[in-house]
Amino acid sequence: MHCPDCGHEHTHVIDTEPHESDLSVRRRRECQRCSFRFTTYERPMWDALQVKKRDGSIEPFSREKLRGGIERAVEKRPVDESAVSEIVDATEAELQERNTQIVASELIGDLVSERLRAVDGVAYIRFVSVYKAFSEPEEFRRELDAVLDAELDDHGGPETNTS
Repeated sequence: MHCPDCGHEHTHVIDTEPHESDLSVRRRRECQRCSFRFTTYERPMWDALQVKKRDGSIEPFSREKLRGGIERAVEKRPVDESAVSEIVDATEAELQERNTQIVASELIGDLVSERLRAVDGVAYIRFVSVYKAFSEPEEFRRELDAVLDAELDDHGGPETNTS
């Protein structure tokens, strides 16, 4: 562990105790060079959320990557930063509540697209076109038709009942 003050690579542990729900360990450390004291929190790597990609590879969950995808979808749309943060926070919270270490990237995409759809239809289309890897114009059309139909239903559009 490198000292955050001077960068020296040799520190020693002064005190160790379990932290909160025993999922991590709190350690007080001291630098052997400058005597700077600091606290670290350690937890097993298996405890961190992991994402299983379509190709089968597994990588750590990244809030920054999630936020980046959402920000690209809402670019130049009337969606403020707080809405983006809310989507990121709500998605991560829901993933954590599942009490599993590995989640499929498809699940993350579904959760985000569901939330984006409620915020902005264009951002939703942008997001799902990348997430679902649209390759044909017809795929865009189907998704756009579904969004437009939902908006008509939500805003009291023409009834489609033909009875």
